[in-house]
Amino acid sequence: MSNAVKDRASDIHVEPGELSVRVRYRIDGLLYEKETLPARMYSAVTSRIKLLSQMNIAERRLPQDGRINVTVAGKAIDIRVSTIPTIYGESIVMRLLDKETSFITLEEIGFDRTLLDIYEDVIKKPYGMILITGPTGSGKSTTLYASLAEINSLDKKIITVEEPVEYLMQGITQIQVRPKIGLTFANGLRHIVRQDPDVIMVGRYVTWRPQV
Repeated sequence: MSNAVKDRASDIHVEPGELSVRVRYRIDGLLYEKETLPARMYSAVTSRIKLLSQMNIAERRLPQDGRINVTVAGKAIDIRVSTIPTIYGESIVMRLLDKETSFITLEEIGFDRTLLDIYEDVIKKPYGMILITGPTGSGKSTTLYASLAEINSLDKKIITVEEPVEYLMQGITQIQVRPKIGLTFANGLRHIVRQDPDVIMVGRYVTWRPQV
């Protein structure tokens, strides 16, 4: 985890194979192989990660989600952990979230000045919808939170419904989706509109594959 933070990785992939365990980092949108562990270390590594993220280490047949909070090089890092079962064991992906990056401004992101002026004007309108999409590590979350920070003020009620809540923001009401207890996006949105919001942000991260 420390090496991944130093390399500015957005994700760590731990992928079991027949003879070894491959560890890859996603850096600037691309995956790079960093380590190869012997297969005998697989159980110890996965059990440790699952314990840290408060998962059920006895459950290996179903996908699980968890979180780890660590401090690396003085930085508070929130790690979102996801496991899925494969034929060789559980594949683990850890998303590294540097909490300090939630305070980055739109100007610091690197928008062209003309485009930034247009975008700032759009997000301050009292109506309409903005879609922010892109591949892993492209800056979707950073742009969303920077946009919310830009328009956050005492005279606005801003509510988010997210899966997951990646960064905590002062002055904004944030809702974590919990499908297991019935708090879905649809259910959450149904109740959000009764909370007199000025701005609603829906943060959902999905993988789309074309149908063949």
